[in-house]
Amino acid sequence: MRIAFVVNDIKTEQPGYTTTLLVQAATNMGHEAWYISVSDFCYETDENVHAIATRVAKKGHRSSKNYLEDLLGKDAIRKNINLTELDVMMLRNDPSEDATTRPWARLAGVNFARFAMRLGVLVVNDPDGLTEAVNKLYLQQFPAEVRPAALITRNRQQIKDFSAEMGGTIVLKPLFGSGGRNVFLFRPEDMPNANQMIDAVSRDGYIIAQEYLPEAVHGDTRLFMLNGRPLCHKGKYAALRRVRSNGDMRSNITAGARSAPANINDEILELAELIRPQLLHDGMFFVGLDIVGNKLMEINVFSPGGLESASVFTNIKFSQLIIQDLERKLEHRNNTERRFSNKELAVL
Repeated sequence: MRIAFVVNDIKTEQPGYTTTLLVQAATNMGHEAWYISVSDFCYETDENVHAIATRVAKKGHRSSKNYLEDLLGKDAIRKNINLTELDVMMLRNDPSEDATTRPWARLAGVNFARFAMRLGVLVVNDPDGLTEAVNKLYLQQFPAEVRPAALITRNRQQIKDFSAEMGGTIVLKPLFGSGGRNVFLFRPEDMPNANQMIDAVSRDGYIIAQEYLPEAVHGDTRLFMLNGRPLCHKGKYAALRRVRSNGDMRSNITAGARSAPANINDEILELAELIRPQLLHDGMFFVGLDIVGNKLMEINVFSPGGLESASVFTNIKFSQLIIQDLERKLEHRNNTERRFSNKELAVL
């Protein structure tokens, strides 16, 4: 299988990243696995999309650190490939990382991947589905019973009124963002500074004012979904609990939270079942759900991280299972006469 993983920038990849685990697993399983930075696409005169892609020259890497050293080293294979040579393309770039510094790169992966998709390359997650999910408005497409109450606006007074309606304490976050940046807990005692807090968040665009869930003090649970269902092997779920540190209200690992084993209970599984139809409809092959209590706080569809921790806690190599599922999809497509749409095959 020839598979390419699209990232923001190869040079910024890290050993613990979920993408690194996936590419390393694909390589060690004998597949031709390429990295493509979103800056390296080109629509050429042959009316195909090409990309300058990079892969390691050998397999059998025991650590992701050594894998990345080889990828960025002098012996790495770097060439201009025609995307039609690929069997699978996995979009793993985070548009929010480029929103401010490189706005031109924000949707480059999705847009160029559409060309590959139309020429028969399986693209996951489905690029049309990802376009629908490019900001946190996507969460509002899921059933109301699985998500906290929310207001999306840039109006100061509307946010203050919503705060009063919710009992005085709410969460403020930018509509477009990730990693816990510019996320604030807004409490009644913060009202004298309300305008300054609202202005700080609104620099990034629209604001989500979200109901505060008291259970959030204990952190949240990230549950990985594959083909619309919880990723599970031998009764163990690909999941982790993210525990806040030093009184920080954010549960993002990048904001200093630590990971711990997760307890996946019936409440969480019921939530996952309720959102499954929408994930299947949108061709969402691999996503991460951030859950507090019985509410879905965020849904990560571009580059959900934390798979390494989930693997360590369960002693299950989930990255291999994900690659094996892609193998299964290609085999099914090649052995049936039916022509599947990209969305159908992505979650088959």
